[in-house]
Amino acid sequence: MSRVLLCKSLLPTPTLFSAPLTSLKPTSSPFASTTTTSRIHRMATEAAPSPSSNTGGDAINPPAPSSSSPSPPASSAIDFLSLCHRLKTTKRAGWVKRDVKDPESIADHMYRMGLMALIASDIPGVNRDKCIKIAIVHDIAEAIVGDITPADGIPKAEKSRREQEAIDHMCKLLGGGSIAKEIGELWLEYEGNSSPEAKIVKDLDKVEMILQALEYENDQGKDLDEFFSSTAGKFQTDVGKAWAAEIASRRKKQG
Repeated sequence: MSRVLLCKSLLPTPTLFSAPLTSLKPTSSPFASTTTTSRIHRMATEAAPSPSSNTGGDAINPPAPSSSSPSPPASSAIDFLSLCHRLKTTKRAGWVKRDVKDPESIADHMYRMGLMALIASDIPGVNRDKCIKIAIVHDIAEAIVGDITPADGIPKAEKSRREQEAIDHMCKLLGGGSIAKEIGELWLEYEGNSSPEAKIVKDLDKVEMILQALEYENDQGKDLDEFFSSTAGKFQTDVGKAWAAEIASRRKKQG
């Protein structure tokens, strides 16, 4: 027994990392899995911790910092949303003045505009997501100032001043920060008609209005021709012109 132990002790003991891993080059033989070198290389590879494992991998390859905007505090978000509730309950003034029964709300109008932006054909150089965002926010100042129409006799500059003041208040109510800033910038972009996205949404605003007018004419027997004449020739984009022409064609066939 002692002679056997003595012989074993004289044998060299292999160690897993007795040489750098870079020196353990796998053989090109198709039977490389049966060699000691390949076996050691495989064992070392399997022993290395995975960056996605639960054993501290994140410390090796930390996740890239998030590019998303931080959310506003819960209290600010609910205050903002509670104010926006008025958009759901405030009726569009143009229909009210023409005695339309159960007229749409401001929020109704903006929602369908958002759908329009969602389903419109792709246009090179135009950001669809931005169009949807502009459609959602373009009338939110009306939660404070109401739906001011040309019939109210308020100068355009004064209307713009009131709405800008309302937007500033709403952004502060939201707690400031990057999201509030984005809302303010999207609103200004729409008001200034200063981008391809703003031009498309300006057209969608008119398209939604004349589509709604056609629906009220059909449902309630109203004559709402003034809404069609006031928008004729004022569409800036191909999608606006095409959709307005389709609505006018249907109205003519029904008329």
